[in-house]
Amino acid sequence: MLTIDVAVLLAVIVFFRLRRRTQARSRNEERTTAVLILALGVLIAPTPVGQGVLDVVGQLASGVTQASR
Repeated sequence: MLTIDVAVLLAVIVFFRLRRRTQARSRNEERTTAVLILALGVLIAPTPVGQGVLDVVGQLASGVTQASR
């Protein structure tokens, strides 16, 4: 039995959508891509990978704010 993780499927779709040239995209395509990326983020957020990304981004943000003081 073949199972496909929805997050992996969305990541593949987003990858191929973002490979296209920016000038060739319509406004509707850009909105669709943004919605797909948002859905991917929601699916990845509760996973250990998502938590790791959150930790890294949090450390980068705190480093930037401390460097600007």
